[in-house]
Amino acid sequence: MIKKYIIPALFIALASGTAMAQISLSGEFRPRTEYSHGYGTLSEANQKASLFTSQRTRLNLNFKSPLIVTKLVLQDVRIWGSQKQLVLNEESGISIHEAWAEAPIGKSFSFRLGRQELVYDNQRMFGNVNWLQQGRSHDLALLKYKGFVDAHLGIAYNESGTRTNNLYLGPDAYKFMQFLWVHKAFGKLSASILAINNGVAKNTKNDKGEVISQSTVFTQTVGPYLEYKTKSLTLSGNLYYQTGTLVSGQDLSAFEYLIQGDWKATEKISAGLAYEVLSGTGTDSPANESTSFNPLYGTNHKFNGLMDYFYVGNHIGSVGLKDLTASLAYTAGKMKLGLDAHGFSSSAPLPGALKLYLGTEFDLSAGYKINSSIDLMVGYSQLLATKSMEFLKGGSAAGTHNWAWVMFTFKVPE
Repeated sequence: MIKKYIIPALFIALASGTAMAQISLSGEFRPRTEYSHGYGTLSEANQKASLFTSQRTRLNLNFKSPLIVTKLVLQDVRIWGSQKQLVLNEESGISIHEAWAEAPIGKSFSFRLGRQELVYDNQRMFGNVNWLQQGRSHDLALLKYKGFVDAHLGIAYNESGTRTNNLYLGPDAYKFMQFLWVHKAFGKLSASILAINNGVAKNTKNDKGEVISQSTVFTQTVGPYLEYKTKSLTLSGNLYYQTGTLVSGQDLSAFEYLIQGDWKATEKISAGLAYEVLSGTGTDSPANESTSFNPLYGTNHKFNGLMDYFYVGNHIGSVGLKDLTASLAYTAGKMKLGLDAHGFSSSAPLPGALKLYLGTEFDLSAGYKINSSIDLMVGYSQLLATKSMEFLKGGSAAGTHNWAWVMFTFKVPE
């Protein structure tokens, strides 16, 4: 697997070399230790906390010339102790996070082919999920235009490798996906519009549980992102609408909107306020309809609390969310402190006498730049949950739900 990607990438880089070419090599080592007691879902009354260390190691090779640009990112992600000390050469030990080549077409167009990150606007719909040690990247073809507007057209088609029946059996979210992103800046104001056609495989199985045929069902997401920025104030927001058909056969009609303001009061102090609504499906909704918004491939860890109770591999197709967030940050020299407070509520009605209010989360973080190559970050989060959160997540709302972490990032410069 590694030879399949590394050797062609290195060959392209060296074969395309000219006097104007630039080749750079860099790296990253990022160990993170986490204490978890109720991270992602409520802990049980007698549940013990866990303590573990994960590490991301990356090696980055970049090549740039007038004719071609390439990028190769080798990545190893592991939990300390998950692999034997006397380890064999394991196929899954190192993976490819990015491996792409890009070439110009005239003065305004270029195309990029291969495995690549997709990061657009505030990362609500497309993001690299950098907090996760493994991150997110896509296998696709990307056509780029830069002129009166910036425009990107992406096309992805996933296949399992079989040459019969055109079946896609995973492991990822879509079989066929296209998107169009158009962006324009008007002085202090910038605007984007994003449209995504997301196709998911729907399988037909025989009596043995084997997939014998497959169709593709599509959902469409479309909406704008706006940002107005001055020296001390940034106002931003997005509004997305989703429609189409789910694998379950339900008709989809859902929405999301986010309004956010960030104010830099002084050189050291800044504050922010945000309100986001993601529509959801209530327990009394018709069985053939879904009004649950799915943020698809965004950096969801960034939005609804660092403890990842919502839309980080969970809460899809559920009751939705209303999230009111207040933030405060202090920066002094090499140090930065941040505090976020989230008030969570359900978007859709809950059964019986359950209230919409789900709970409050407090996220405290601190960072210190040791030198130009080493960053230290620590964090602590506390969730105060209600019976409504217990209904959605299980566990015990009366328990203690907290999470703490410490992370070093060592960067090897180019």
